[in-house]
Amino acid sequence: MQRVKELSLRARLLLVSLAGLVFGLSAGAVLLIAVLGYAQVRSVQSEAMATARGVAALVDQGALPNPIPVTPGVQVQVIDDDNRVLASSATADDLTPMLGAAELAHLRDGEGRQIPGYLIHDQGEARVVQLTAGPPTAPVRILVARSIDHVTQNLHILRITLLILFPLLAALLAAGLWRALGAALRPVDALRAGAEEITGGTRAGRLPVPDSRDEVHRLAVTLNDMLHRLDAARARQRAFVADAAHELRSPLTNIRTELEVAQHLPDDTDWPALTDDLLADVQRLSRLVDDLLLLARSDEGVPATRLEEIDLAQFVGEAALRYPDVEYRDPGTPLPTLAEPDALARVVTNLLDNAERHKREKVTVSVSAGGGHLLIVVTDDGPGIPEHDRERVFQRFTRLDDARARDAGGSGLGLAIVRELVRRHRGSVTLGDNHPGLRVEVRLPKA
Repeated sequence: MQRVKELSLRARLLLVSLAGLVFGLSAGAVLLIAVLGYAQVRSVQSEAMATARGVAALVDQGALPNPIPVTPGVQVQVIDDDNRVLASSATADDLTPMLGAAELAHLRDGEGRQIPGYLIHDQGEARVVQLTAGPPTAPVRILVARSIDHVTQNLHILRITLLILFPLLAALLAAGLWRALGAALRPVDALRAGAEEITGGTRAGRLPVPDSRDEVHRLAVTLNDMLHRLDAARARQRAFVADAAHELRSPLTNIRTELEVAQHLPDDTDWPALTDDLLADVQRLSRLVDDLLLLARSDEGVPATRLEEIDLAQFVGEAALRYPDVEYRDPGTPLPTLAEPDALARVVTNLLDNAERHKREKVTVSVSAGGGHLLIVVTDDGPGIPEHDRERVFQRFTRLDDARARDAGGSGLGLAIVRELVRRHRGSVTLGDNHPGLRVEVRLPKA
């Protein structure tokens, strides 16, 4: 069994198919021999019975000759109740019956049985039938025998022929199956070769798709879709790592520069002011690392850790108090929802920070209920975002004004984090016009 498992798929399929064919052909050959032998024996018995009926007609007419004329190869005996031979054909024994008294007792009228050929002075075996004739007061038995040696010889020749042709036929079928399986598995081998080339980096990341519309075609399409998603994931990962390295380099470069300059400053330098600058860069670096960690956990599909029922109106109002220039419009009624407080606070804070960064004069935030959801709306009167860029700004490290956003402390991760956290709450976030400025709508399910 272990050796069979080590064979190729093509070889294993050939063995299974050939075993099935051999079994089917063997069963067919056995059935053919059995049916042919039965049919020929029945034919011999029918001929013998026809002869017996002819002799019975002569007995009933009282015109039975002796010897009885029959066709060559047939022997006839007419015997009485005492098993004496009354008449026989020219080649039959005119003294000894073909069947003894015990055998005749078990043979019903019109039936036949096989007997050794020597009983009729022939080779092989013979078929004998019995038929009763004559008046009821003096009935006689007619025995008609015919050799079935030719049937045995025909079946023997058929067996020899099948034994010779069977291996040749099996070999031809094996060769045909090997070629057919090779053609059927050629697309699979092409997929394997393509995958090997992709792994070795010698070709683009796509597998050859066969022209057929079978399972191999669907497998190739599915694998190509998987490779496309893997390529896209690798591209996003490379871009993410490159952007993260770029963002981390800026505060690290600032810290290094300030420390190198500090080494050459006199003792009367304003060290508290210098540490304030270093602390600002360290805080920026810490925020960036926290943002990257949050996004990495979102990519891993980490679920919300702690859902609580909160009053969304009160929650957003308390967050807005930390921004003196933000106008909060209280709905006046409790708006309960299930949320992760820390994650939802990050959503509101990121939206308010973004609005504060780009406003001209004012920022407003409101909470309301509509349909089966709760709505958080943050608006500002800044430059807004063009419609064709509103989906792009949710991508990581995306800035519409790169230099200004970096100088203002933005990393390009704020809106990406907002979308990920809102999705974790089974909600959605959309951008729109505020005429002027930007309108951000966050929809969350009701409790």
